[in-house]
Amino acid sequence: MSQLSVIIITCNEVANIAACLQSVSFADEVVVLDSGSSDGTPDRARSLGAEVHVSTDWPGFGPQKNRALALARFPWVLSLDADERVSPELARQIQSVVAADQGSAFEIPRLTQFCGRWIRHCGWTPDHVLRLFRRSTARFSDDLVHERVVSSAGAPERLTSPLLHYSYPTPSHYWRKLDQYSQAWARQRHALGQKTSMPRAGLAGVVAFLRSYVFRFGFLDGAMGFAVCAMQAQAAFGKYFALYCLNQKNDISPVPPSH
Repeated sequence: MSQLSVIIITCNEVANIAACLQSVSFADEVVVLDSGSSDGTPDRARSLGAEVHVSTDWPGFGPQKNRALALARFPWVLSLDADERVSPELARQIQSVVAADQGSAFEIPRLTQFCGRWIRHCGWTPDHVLRLFRRSTARFSDDLVHERVVSSAGAPERLTSPLLHYSYPTPSHYWRKLDQYSQAWARQRHALGQKTSMPRAGLAGVVAFLRSYVFRFGFLDGAMGFAVCAMQAQAAFGKYFALYCLNQKNDISPVPPSH
């Protein structure tokens, strides 16, 4: 029978790590790669049976996940973020895939909660993410943010049960991630020589709101749907504004990682 490794990168995730680890108790090993937590995340993860490693630098999300992938030992890998939970139904599907040892890569539908409410539109659902794959056929892209799994095995198959994402319990969590992601995206694009302008930044915000609220039916999620779409507009504006500032040679201070 084939075996499964779960990999998780963390930084100050003590509030999330226990529930995440408990949801993957069926795995043959769980590898946690921590990037300098100050809240006891590594100790908490060890106490729950995870194999914990600590890195002394932060190379970006893609490179850090490749480091975690290199620590995995078993043929199948499930990659999770600390604020995600494997539902019991999804756990059974994953176990069936690993036991059958067929296929190479599987996307999982992700359901995200915002301020205590599940968001079912706004472009957030369905959100199919490639997370289950054969270790020998995949790696993560080297993107500093919004990394993705790159599989050499062709088009992935899809599971049907959801991965539960508790990413934004409060608006402040969203703003912190927005700031971090915007700056990382801008630095990456600036390094590639991309240019932008203030009108481009403004247009990005307007287009993002219309796309998520109107064309992706965000209005069906009520008040929280409007909030999500407005924040997505701010995120779209923010990343281009950060790039504009870099183009103008204004410094953007680095932000510590928050997963």
